[in-house]
Amino acid sequence: MYRFSNTVIGFLNLFTLLASIPIIGAGLWMARSSTTCESFLQTPLLVVGFVILIISLAGFIGACFHVAWALWVYLVIMLFLIGALMALTIFGFIVTGPGGGVVVSGRVYKEYHLDNYSPWLRKRIEDPHYWLTVKSCILGSKACDKVVLWTPFDYLTKDMTPIQSGCCKPPTSCNYAAATLAQEADCYKWNNAAAVLCYDCDSCKAGVLEDVRRDWHKLSVLNIVMVIVLIGIYSIGCCAFQNAKRAETDYPYGHNRMYKVRPRWDFHWWRWLDDRRHQLY
Repeated sequence: MYRFSNTVIGFLNLFTLLASIPIIGAGLWMARSSTTCESFLQTPLLVVGFVILIISLAGFIGACFHVAWALWVYLVIMLFLIGALMALTIFGFIVTGPGGGVVVSGRVYKEYHLDNYSPWLRKRIEDPHYWLTVKSCILGSKACDKVVLWTPFDYLTKDMTPIQSGCCKPPTSCNYAAATLAQEADCYKWNNAAAVLCYDCDSCKAGVLEDVRRDWHKLSVLNIVMVIVLIGIYSIGCCAFQNAKRAETDYPYGHNRMYKVRPRWDFHWWRWLDDRRHQLY
């Protein structure tokens, strides 16, 4: 086991070091892109890419060249990364717990209501500046181009994504033939213009939150797997750190605990007497 843990850590960190390069490249490419949607992932991608690069470089140098301080930095950052992933996973499950669609009678698709989601998500999506950015993203994605061409039969037989259900049509409960009846607020925000539709409706915001909720659940599952993997790598890294410390002290199998270089003055006399006693008896 003396060299095995160092070899494993070296190979694992070489792999993650190479994997961080395309992650950072994607983040830099998004920074230069004018598409609004891609800017949402720009900062997380860059942060994750650079953190993985630093951790992998420190772990690779420390494990392969027996540099104890590099492995110490690697283990400290890895410990913080494990804690951050665990906190993010717990936070994700708490925030994205409420939500989900409501079944519409006679329809395949579901509809989504803003009140069903957590206060933290609602507060973020209701911010005017943030919503303006999200709305620009939805318009650029052309999610409603096919839905606006549907026939009444298509609305009865086809399914929709949460964004299409909330942004591309008015709520199913709206009855525009009976204009005097009180209806949902979103019914009055609907407009047939392609640039308006129901993009300012609460149902559109709820559809966006439903997409976020589903993606966050997938991310939380991935985080759990990553935490388990990182804990395993961290354990191997601790062994590699001990090996690096031993290599620096020139005692690869542990510290030298001998504190007497020469035996005591009467050692040879006692040894001679002990040998004589064994010869006689």
